[in-house]
Amino acid sequence: MSDDDTDHMSPENDVTEPLRRALGERYLTYALSTIMNRALPDARDGLKPVHRRILYAMSRLRLSPTGGFLKSAKISGDTMGDFHPHGDAAIYDAMARLAQDFNVRYPLVDGQGNFGNIDGDNPAAARYTEARMTVAAEALMEGLAENAVDFRPNYDGRLEEPSVFPASYPNLLANGSSGIAVGMATNIPPHNLHEVIDACLHLIKTPDARDDTLLNYIPGPDFPTGGTIVEPRENIAEAYRTGRGAFRLRAKWEVEDLGRGQWQVVVTEIPYQVQKSKLIEKLAEVIQTKKVPILADVRDESAEDIRVVLEPRSKTVDPELMMGMLFRNSDLETRFSLNMNVLIDGLTPKVCSLKEVLRAFLDHRRDVLVRRSQHRMDKIDHRLEVLEGFIIAFLNLDRVIDIIRYDDDPKQALMIEDWGREHARATSEKDFVSPIVAGADPEVSLSEVQAEAILNMRLRSLRRLEELELIAERDALMEERMGLEDLLASGDLQWQRIADELRETRKKFGRDSEGGARRTQFAEAAEVVEVPLEAMIDREPITVVCSQMGWVRAMTGHIDLTRELKFKDGDGPRFIFHAETTDRLLVFGANGRFYTVSAANLPGGRGMGEPLRLMIDLPNEAEIVDILIHKPGMRLLVASSEGNGFIVPEDDVVAQTRAGKQVLNVGAATARTCRRVNGDSVAVVGENRKVLVFPLDELPEMGRGKGVRLQKYKDGGMSDVTTFQLADGLSWLDPAGRTRTESELGEWVGKRASAGRMAPRGFPRDNKFT
Repeated sequence: MSDDDTDHMSPENDVTEPLRRALGERYLTYALSTIMNRALPDARDGLKPVHRRILYAMSRLRLSPTGGFLKSAKISGDTMGDFHPHGDAAIYDAMARLAQDFNVRYPLVDGQGNFGNIDGDNPAAARYTEARMTVAAEALMEGLAENAVDFRPNYDGRLEEPSVFPASYPNLLANGSSGIAVGMATNIPPHNLHEVIDACLHLIKTPDARDDTLLNYIPGPDFPTGGTIVEPRENIAEAYRTGRGAFRLRAKWEVEDLGRGQWQVVVTEIPYQVQKSKLIEKLAEVIQTKKVPILADVRDESAEDIRVVLEPRSKTVDPELMMGMLFRNSDLETRFSLNMNVLIDGLTPKVCSLKEVLRAFLDHRRDVLVRRSQHRMDKIDHRLEVLEGFIIAFLNLDRVIDIIRYDDDPKQALMIEDWGREHARATSEKDFVSPIVAGADPEVSLSEVQAEAILNMRLRSLRRLEELELIAERDALMEERMGLEDLLASGDLQWQRIADELRETRKKFGRDSEGGARRTQFAEAAEVVEVPLEAMIDREPITVVCSQMGWVRAMTGHIDLTRELKFKDGDGPRFIFHAETTDRLLVFGANGRFYTVSAANLPGGRGMGEPLRLMIDLPNEAEIVDILIHKPGMRLLVASSEGNGFIVPEDDVVAQTRAGKQVLNVGAATARTCRRVNGDSVAVVGENRKVLVFPLDELPEMGRGKGVRLQKYKDGGMSDVTTFQLADGLSWLDPAGRTRTESELGEWVGKRASAGRMAPRGFPRDNKFT
């Protein structure tokens, strides 16, 4: 190890600081970099750095809207190498999005090739696609070469890039933006450019306009995929006033008459940023799970336009009712969140109102106008200086030619020559007197710029007509300069010029231009009535059959429950009962969970049915304890094999998902019984054939839990439990299948959790009540 290395590692070179401060400073640096250089758009031109750099690189490649296309790989490569030192895949993805007319309201890139589609398919590789700028992108950079904005060095200092575009229209609102930074995010919807410019013109005319007044010009977003906004106007106003809110957006649909009373719904526009393929999958899932039983089928008949066909199950269904249910159960309705968090002046992140965003754009346009006007004035001054030298040369042409022909240093000679005497002689010899020399100072000299321009003059310009043209040009420039001086001195003239420029932009991109008309409409959301399931399903009698192996089916009509049915080899009947298609079935598993199945969703009775476990998430190791028809308002007694149980309201066990609802906590035991409460007493029998009867009010009513001890056992566990009316006695089936009732139960009545006594004579050997 060298001495230099030893010195570098010496304690004197170590910097000690608290870990909290070190992490805080570094994370703050990272956060600020993310906010300013990646995630949040600039309020002035509505662009993030990556988009601005892509467009600037395309302008340097001269990819104008009327020019040719260039490979996307070349564009992303130049952008990465010159301005944006990040992955070319990320750059290409950002560029491809600017070309997608279903994502960007006014595309900034004109793509040729596969740039993705509304189904969610990705663009082709960059080597297969080509691109150029659009007219909208060109309008953002108008005046870039006229010192309209500041330039800054690129990442390695070789080149310069604009810190912001001049932006001849409010692109932030026109195309929207979204991004996630550190500790903050932004989400701005696209708007109609005609409406946004109208609001800008109103704000120029009335600077102190209220936010609500601007809604007369901008009623809401205008999404590229159309759709219908059903958000109340007061909510939209509040969102634009605070910069935060949300918009409910629905698909646009219409009823198509098929004749003979048949009809179908055709969806022609889907909500913004919803992938059509995912929407179709979701609608198919809704049909499969029968969340909307009145929907029979969905077809995608889209070509260039969106056409999604929804078929009802019956022609008597109300289309409004069906669509209302689909809006609630699919992405045919979405909520677009508004979070107008932008960079003000490219530096300060702030959640802005609609008025503040428009004001930031207008202030930027004023700065651009002043800088472009000053730039033009400087150009005019330079040209006037050159013109003055040309006119002097024309008035003294012979002398100028002599100097150029014979002098060793003609530039210096032209500059030191006193043209005052030549003025007098030239004006006496010529009929025309130039205004620039009339009454001139006797001592007239040429500047270095004028001398250089005279030396670079072409010989063919040495004619009489050229002199007149120079004087006419000079006069026109002088007049233009006076106009620019007036403009720079008057704020009213500046705003008037900005308004005129905005009107020209509106004429180019407004509602009368191609694709400029509003696409998203407004409507009031009809109140969705909560319709019971039975109101949407034809009420028909069925017989539910479930085998020992858990295969379930629904046979048409109420058949004889003692009728012999077919089952798979090794299988047999387990549950069989009468029901109706409008019923909901409660399935109680040995794991203590309740599952809910619609009777209308059961497979038909022609075959052997389907495994019930395919309809619910019942584990393979958990047996089916019982299947009940749900009766609202009733109560259930649930108990485990350990002899613990409680009463639960039947309405509380209805599950909304396939996963079911955990009600009885069983631990290492299993759920054993589920009985509907009917009476004032509880009878419980253990595997030891001991029976205990106790009052029903000794059991607690709970929503979920382990419950309380029903009966005490030394060995084994509980076999069965039931509820009954003590005055009517306890009934069971004897071995011959006859009902037997024991009315004298005093011998078995006791306290809950006691051991009980041996079962009465004739009690079933399987230890089951009726």
